[in-house]
Amino acid sequence: MFRTGVLSALVASLIIGCTSTSDSDNTGATAANQADNRSTFARYVPERKDDFAWENDLVAFRAYGPAARSGAENSGVDCWLKRVNYPIVNKWYKAHFEKGQSYHEDHGEGLDNYHVGPTAGCGGTSLWLNGKREPLETWVKWEILEQTTAKTSFKLYYEHDIQGKTYQEEKLISIELGQRLFNVTSTFYVDGKVAASLPVTVGITTHDEKATTASNQAKGWFAAWEVMDGYGLGTAVAVEPSRILSFKTVLSNGVYDQGHALILLETDSKGQIEYKAGYGWEKAKDIVTFAQWQNYLNNNGFAK
Repeated sequence: MFRTGVLSALVASLIIGCTSTSDSDNTGATAANQADNRSTFARYVPERKDDFAWENDLVAFRAYGPAARSGAENSGVDCWLKRVNYPIVNKWYKAHFEKGQSYHEDHGEGLDNYHVGPTAGCGGTSLWLNGKREPLETWVKWEILEQTTAKTSFKLYYEHDIQGKTYQEEKLISIELGQRLFNVTSTFYVDGKVAASLPVTVGITTHDEKATTASNQAKGWFAAWEVMDGYGLGTAVAVEPSRILSFKTVLSNGVYDQGHALILLETDSKGQIEYKAGYGWEKAKDIVTFAQWQNYLNNNGFAK
């Protein structure tokens, strides 16, 4: 179902993305000039194993596509930790491929030192079957719906066969200027039909208990705080509190990439869940403690 019409969607979105990035592609621009170019942005990145990346002035993320399907990654979301308010997605990819400059090192604007692998990363979803996570692999199709300075929205489509059934997820994602959390409406299907009352999860990796976690039932969030390369990183997922079935801490028990902080919930009659996910990074200076991160979530989640 989701694999049909992929090429046309890719071409249309690529055209939109290419016509929206000329300023951020100018690596010779000064930091002052780029600081005036605060914007939301998203694009398909075929040159990096079909990544799909999105950002605003505070945060940046990527999801993994078809070329990564044979690897460890699935539907998890990666954090690109930025500490400048201008777009960096195109700039980092360009520097990586044209200059051999790794975006896993901080060259003054931030870096990607956040490990995802087969985990949920920051805001990945999964089915919850037989008491365990069952992610739906990497995306199979994408589509950009809107791209302006203030807001970008797009869809990622996931599909995976599990125990003789075809599960699909249509994930509508939007990111707005000035917000650390991106917004998601996910619609799930089983064998082509809307999957009502389907047990699912949305969560964050704990990097096998390296992170400290906290949850707030009344506010509807589950958060983690971890020191990485000397700086604290807060990640979180948030849902409408009334939709929460339970908070689930999955311990790694010595198995690499198994540790998670999950919110368990069921899809509604339309097969949908809504949630937010994002991060705050100490090196970017706005969020410098776990207490500040929790306060941000209290004021910017679903229950305010």
